Amino acid sequence: MNKNKAVLEICPNFYRIINFEYFEEDMVSEKLIKIYEDFIFKADIKKEEEMQMVKKIDYVLGKYIDDNLFRRKMQKEIFNVKVTKTYKNKLRIVVENIIAIFNHYEEDTTRSIYIARWI
Repeated sequence: MNKNKAVLEICPNFYRIINFEYFEEDMVSEKLIKIYEDFIFKADIKKEEEMQMVKKIDYVLGKYIDDNLFRRKMQKEIFNVKVTKTYKNKLRIVVENIIAIFNHYEEDTTRSIYIARWI
């Protein structure tokens, strides 16, 4: 099977992400989509860890498209990501940071559901 087809099979949000219509001035969305494309097609399909990251970044950018609050948070937080020249795989570091921003967002927005006892 072709590598690209194998990658697309595990990325259910691919076409939604690629076809996402953002504002012309929205450089963050443009760059995130470019990073997404570069990462998923450069990933080694034989390595399970990389395939898990491909699935996760696909899920995260799917949420980016659907959730306005997350989109605003990502657009603020992405500028805090620091990548030094010493890293061998800079693209992977950026993707890991995008996933970390999402994980932090999920922790912040997940509410504790508590059922009050009525007398």
